[in-house]
Amino acid sequence: MSDFSAAHDWLTPVATPTVPTDGKRGLRLRFYSVIFVCDLASLAIGFAAGRLLAAARGLPSESFTLLAAIVPIYLLLSTRNFTADTIERWRVSAWRALASLVTAFFVTVFVAFFLKEVSLISRLSTVIAFICSAGLLLGCRAVVGVIGERVFRGSALSRMLIVDGVNIPLPDGLKIVSCEPIGDTELAIHPLALDRLARHLRGIDEVFVACPPARRSTWSTILKGGGVKTEMLIPELDTIGVIGNKHFAGIASVLVSTGGLQLRDRIQKRILDLAIVIPALFFLAPLLAIVALLIRLDSRGPVLFVQSRVGEGNQLFSMFKFRSMHHKLLDHDGRVSTARNDARVTRVGKIIRATSIDELPQLLNILRGDMSFVGPRPHAIGSLAGDKLFWEIDQRYHHRHVCKPGLTGLAQVRGFRGATHQREDLVNRLDADLEYVNGWSLRRDIVILFATLRVVIHRNAF
Repeated sequence: MSDFSAAHDWLTPVATPTVPTDGKRGLRLRFYSVIFVCDLASLAIGFAAGRLLAAARGLPSESFTLLAAIVPIYLLLSTRNFTADTIERWRVSAWRALASLVTAFFVTVFVAFFLKEVSLISRLSTVIAFICSAGLLLGCRAVVGVIGERVFRGSALSRMLIVDGVNIPLPDGLKIVSCEPIGDTELAIHPLALDRLARHLRGIDEVFVACPPARRSTWSTILKGGGVKTEMLIPELDTIGVIGNKHFAGIASVLVSTGGLQLRDRIQKRILDLAIVIPALFFLAPLLAIVALLIRLDSRGPVLFVQSRVGEGNQLFSMFKFRSMHHKLLDHDGRVSTARNDARVTRVGKIIRATSIDELPQLLNILRGDMSFVGPRPHAIGSLAGDKLFWEIDQRYHHRHVCKPGLTGLAQVRGFRGATHQREDLVNRLDADLEYVNGWSLRRDIVILFATLRVVIHRNAF
């Protein structure tokens, strides 16, 4: 993309939806919470009714302790399906919830049969408990579904349409932006331009792109790192009868990006981060204070070095490090890699860089949610591999930003760290980063964290 894209906002809003796009995600989470609580209350009230009936008939109440196993089994089956369809297609979702309840009921009875506890269960009170729970469940889902239809007005997802050089009918109910022309063969997209795009994508769940055929590859490359599900509008697909493509506003489309981690995976990753970073900051506080004092005594300047780095969805954020160089010689753009015996590095800086202590302030970035413990390392805009900028070397470079950057990552535990003197230094890291984002799992994050302990002190850390 030409330099003008880095100098100003190259996307112009054309239309905005009735419900703000940045608020739909929060609304969905609140609706999921309400549905979860209502489901739990429905089961609790239903089985309480059955328990009262059993007590009135003089039957043992222990039977309902056994039947309480239905609740966790139901929650395990149903909450895995909390998606936008749960709100948009609430009737279908309600029947699926009922099917989960029936499954949980029969699984519990089946287990009770093998435990020889069936004799304790009152059939009449159990049936009444099930009917009450099922009726309340369907009723609550219906009420929440009707309210959801009014609140979301047709779509529980935030959608955005990017129109680049084509004329198509503009549908209602979504954010629409037009863009200045992108060069047909330009794939080295300036990070500042991508940061502006990322701001438009904030809160968006799905993106649709309408552009001439020659620009589709470029847009696909741009949006693969945006962390948002993306579909490309290709009207000519209808003329050849392609099987399996989707439609948007009556125009055939194909999926070019699945976006980042699913909501459940994001929650798991965030819980792991918070479970580590909060006690880590507490126990490391004395060390952080001592290092800060030594930096102030060793040389003039601030304790922290703050630098803009490319984060999740190609959005820039301020990353914190302990200052390890003389203040007047700091490289805020990251254009010059640190060399061994670099004259810019202070006496304290040599120690904290060799031991990776200079990275510890990034715990604050993790606490803020800018970073995660594990992920691709964030790079400065001006970082060079040889004589080329990182983002000019490989068109896949921005794909690594589909998830949060990390304090450590797969590339680091494999030894790909330190200065990038040639193109291969970056490509090795990029391959490892893409392997990580394409095969993420919580287990892998934990393995990488333990593997990092072996490379805290590294021969390339200087």
